[in-house]
Amino acid sequence: MKKQLGIAGIAALVVAGTVTVVPAQAVTYGTPTISLSAAYLSGAVGAVGDPVVDVTVGQSGADASALTVSASASSKASVAGTGDVSVTGTGAVRRLAVAARGRGYTNLTVKVTGLGGKSATKTLSYAASAAVQNPADARYFTGASDSSAAVDVGGGYTVVADDENNVLRLYDRSRSAAPVRTWDFSSQLGVSKEVDIEGATLIGNTIYWTGSLGNNKDGEYKAPRNTVFTTTVSGSGSATQLAYGRSYKKLRDDLVAWDTANGNRYGFAAGTAAGEAPKQIDGFNVEGLEFAPGSTTTAYLGFRAPLAPAVPGGKALVVPVTNFDQVLSSGAKATFGAGIELDLGGLAIRDIRKNAADQYLILAGSWAADDNSDPYALYQWDGVAGHAPVKRADLPTTDPGGWEAIVDVPDLSVPGARVQLITDSGSADLYGDGTEAKDLTHPEWKKARAAWFTLN
Repeated sequence: MKKQLGIAGIAALVVAGTVTVVPAQAVTYGTPTISLSAAYLSGAVGAVGDPVVDVTVGQSGADASALTVSASASSKASVAGTGDVSVTGTGAVRRLAVAARGRGYTNLTVKVTGLGGKSATKTLSYAASAAVQNPADARYFTGASDSSAAVDVGGGYTVVADDENNVLRLYDRSRSAAPVRTWDFSSQLGVSKEVDIEGATLIGNTIYWTGSLGNNKDGEYKAPRNTVFTTTVSGSGSATQLAYGRSYKKLRDDLVAWDTANGNRYGFAAGTAAGEAPKQIDGFNVEGLEFAPGSTTTAYLGFRAPLAPAVPGGKALVVPVTNFDQVLSSGAKATFGAGIELDLGGLAIRDIRKNAADQYLILAGSWAADDNSDPYALYQWDGVAGHAPVKRADLPTTDPGGWEAIVDVPDLSVPGARVQLITDSGSADLYGDGTEAKDLTHPEWKKARAAWFTLN
């Protein structure tokens, strides 16, 4: 009779009462493997829920749960030191988070130690922006910095446009993270340059988008900017999908012709002339789009420039497009109602949005091109020409970036109603090295700030 027993690394062979000890075969472990879900990570000093990186590890001959993952500062500990990095999880995928200590850049060494004394490392490049007011109410949408318009699509998600490209990005409103998915409709629009998307609104399952319609910053006419288009929404939340609809590329021309026929009150012809920059008090630049109260046909265009009349202390301008649905559905030439002039304390329109009860919020800011230090405010309005808007909140001057988009409008009759706004941070020096965010090499380091504000 034979019987084999495993005893602490040896094999015991019992034959007719005789025990023969045979050495067990040694286990051979491979070199551990390690990969990061992103090689670049962005955070902010004092932030809540900053983006994280998944660390995937393995080793042949070993259970992943037996591997140890650690991270250490390898360059500038004043930005984030070893003690500021945490790794959680026990399986093949661990989660790495960083609590920024200071503004700037640093490299972190991520190490997996396996069985048999073998190890492997990866470098994570980390960038931290400065602390902001009320960090608990701030989230950072990464992957782009020039956010310019946003539409809530339900389930806690929003689609955000960027004025430096034609990519639409879907974000979880509650998280600091990269987009869940993206869409680029440049080919369907027939453009290779940015439309300079600045305004958007949702009617039913159709999102209407508008370019700025103005010249570029050097005063040159760029045809893609004279574009309005639609996308159709299906699904909601993280399952949201967008499909291209139709476009119209003559709205700027229609506006200039209308103003010229009505005595050039707003100076559209002069504001769109060659050499005229769009972001000046008598320039031409659309940044808001919303439908009139109770209407699915008349849309309001909100202007960043010009003010009306174009003098300091002038009023913000809204122009009704009375057949906007037909402009997009059949290419009809746009028709217009009388301009609506609103007293926003000398500020212009940076976004305009309403809720299902036709309560409007206007995000007001400067017409100037470099206005990060200028005031911002939120005004409530009922959408009726001749009715004055009422200030609901002064907004903090923001660095990085300027307030640019309203995600959606809460019930404004409820005390303590809160609204989420998004910044355009493209011209901001996020990390203190003099580089504008739009020029950063790595998309993971580009970001816009989304923040919640309580209305007075």
